[in-house]
Amino acid sequence: MKTAYVNGKVLSGKPDMAPEEGLVILVENETITAVLPQAEADLQDCEIYDLAGRYIMPGLINMHVHIPASGKPTKKPTDPKKTVKLVTANGLTRKVIEMLYKSYVKTELFSGVTTMRTMGGVENYDGWVRDLIYAGKADGPRILAGNMAVSVPGGHMAGSLAYEATTPEEAAFFVEKIAADKPDIIKLMITGGVLDAVEKGEPGVLKMKPELVKAACDRAHALGYKVAAHVESPEGVRVALSNGVDTIEHGAKPDDEILRLFKERDAAVIVTLSPALPYALFDLSVSNCGEMAQFNGKVVFDGIIECGRKCLENGIPVGMGTDTGCPFITHYDMWREVNYFAKYMNVSNAAALSAATLGNAKIADIDSITGSIEAGKAADMIICDRNPLADLTVLRNLHAVVTRGKRYDKIKIKKMPQVEVELDKFI
Repeated sequence: MKTAYVNGKVLSGKPDMAPEEGLVILVENETITAVLPQAEADLQDCEIYDLAGRYIMPGLINMHVHIPASGKPTKKPTDPKKTVKLVTANGLTRKVIEMLYKSYVKTELFSGVTTMRTMGGVENYDGWVRDLIYAGKADGPRILAGNMAVSVPGGHMAGSLAYEATTPEEAAFFVEKIAADKPDIIKLMITGGVLDAVEKGEPGVLKMKPELVKAACDRAHALGYKVAAHVESPEGVRVALSNGVDTIEHGAKPDDEILRLFKERDAAVIVTLSPALPYALFDLSVSNCGEMAQFNGKVVFDGIIECGRKCLENGIPVGMGTDTGCPFITHYDMWREVNYFAKYMNVSNAAALSAATLGNAKIADIDSITGSIEAGKAADMIICDRNPLADLTVLRNLHAVVTRGKRYDKIKIKKMPQVEVELDKFI
């Protein structure tokens, strides 16, 4: 099981990456064993894969995914609590969940995502499909599973993808309950969101009291888990960071205190521009949301952008994820999030690509495993026909994907025409 990738242009994943020619990437089983000049490479007993001048780079890392949903646009809001109750009603409907999970993780992989972090799923199915992939029984990326999250009554995703805690003791109890299924991270729903808001200009209202946040974080940290939190208001960010949260998912307009808390906690923000953009920038006839939701969506969108930019300016880690599952946000569009990151964070294509690979790996504490093309790391790579440093839309259609050494050359993804048409207006 030795493969030599030759005649390509290597993009390392590092912030200063530039195309490197004349190199051979040697892979044995799941691991990159060497990256060296072709003249120095021993190619005996290797399968030779001729890149024919194509570009090869680390696989993308999607830091915020909800596996169960497709991202298909709807004409009216759905009730997630009813939906989850329906799909978990019996053995037959659970087979449907399993089928969808396996289909969606394969789509993520074929879109170039070789690692993803799940931020709220149905029961413990995130961990189930993670283990299925590792056992070789399904095709998909490396998964850092969050499984169920912890919310509060009336909170974000309460009763569907999250348990409802009413006291600090219950918050700690639900962390232990989630941990029993051996996830990789704990997720809290600290604020509401755009669709939870009841007043114009007040999205992301604080839902989880500080003492519940602290109890959940303390118990998670004692069990060896980092904590991610859905937060979409400045008040929520302050409460989250002050009480132990490790990564802020989404973000909000920061002040000096918030930036100080990020640094003191050694915390990071995961910007999710993809789900906010349709609410903020689409015509109402397309997004099918009300005028208040559009206004609040713009508040959240602008807050995420400002949070990401200010954190970058202050040396605070900034990662990215798609929040797949929201309307118009599919399992095959991580490339769009990379594009938005370059555009709205005002950084170079190289910086955006590095953030989506090595940067995300560092935030997830897996940079010793993946995130760059280096000897000793997992063979998680994507092959592009043209240079993504010059044009990020190259990532839209990949030539091949390699995950843990296994290569997929024939990639087919069924896409949603309406989503393509509407989102292409914002490239």
